[in-house]
Amino acid sequence: MYKLGRTRRRIDPSIPHYSALKMLAKAQGAPIPAPPTSIDWTAKLPADLGMMGNDSLGDCTCAAVYHAIQVLTANAQASIDTEPDAQAVTLYSLACGYVAGQPNTDQGGNEQDVLTYWLLNGAPLANGTRQKLAAFVEVDPSNQADIMTTIAAAGVCYIGFNVPDYAMDGTATWDVRPGNPNIVGGHAVVLAAYDQVGPTCITWGRLQKMTWAFFDAFTDEAYWPADTDWITSTGNSPGGLSLDQLEQQMAALAARGWTQ
Repeated sequence: MYKLGRTRRRIDPSIPHYSALKMLAKAQGAPIPAPPTSIDWTAKLPADLGMMGNDSLGDCTCAAVYHAIQVLTANAQASIDTEPDAQAVTLYSLACGYVAGQPNTDQGGNEQDVLTYWLLNGAPLANGTRQKLAAFVEVDPSNQADIMTTIAAAGVCYIGFNVPDYAMDGTATWDVRPGNPNIVGGHAVVLAAYDQVGPTCITWGRLQKMTWAFFDAFTDEAYWPADTDWITSTGNSPGGLSLDQLEQQMAALAARGWTQ
């Protein structure tokens, strides 16, 4: 079974925007280079990436976090970290208010809430530790070059989109279809590859291709999740900022603290 669960996006001016960081880099004489024509961070991933609870719960916003961790660790560390589904469900409880055994609390999640929790408190891991983001920045989903740059430089782009009913039928490539689509809900995924046809996301435990036309038609929010280990390993960060500079960018969210 496939479940959705992304709730309506918010506009939060305290979240830094990649377009501003890009302009700052250019003003400082370090313009961001054009992204490569294609990139694929999925080659080291297994075919089955795990549902992360998203077959029975609307926890896609949290499942996407753990799919991101898989991509980042597979490519920047010695081995892939595939956490048990239970960890995604735990994050769903902590960041979105889900209470096990109370179906009425399975109401999905807001992407910015989940990203903020990931930043400030960390995604719980089975070994008892937490994996925290260094930062996250918003990316304009209508700017294909910026989406490509995010995937290429960050390993993943965390997105939210509105799902047409035909995307639930297991088709090999999501594309636009004639007529007015029947939107059945919102979904959160991470993009981990792209080419001229479009990006590839991880959803419901597997890789799913979409066309750029599909992405453009249905995606309304996108984020660069900046992982400390990834930045240290690759040297790539939003706008070329250092870890200290990224911390300063997130100061407003940090000062606010975590509120569900």
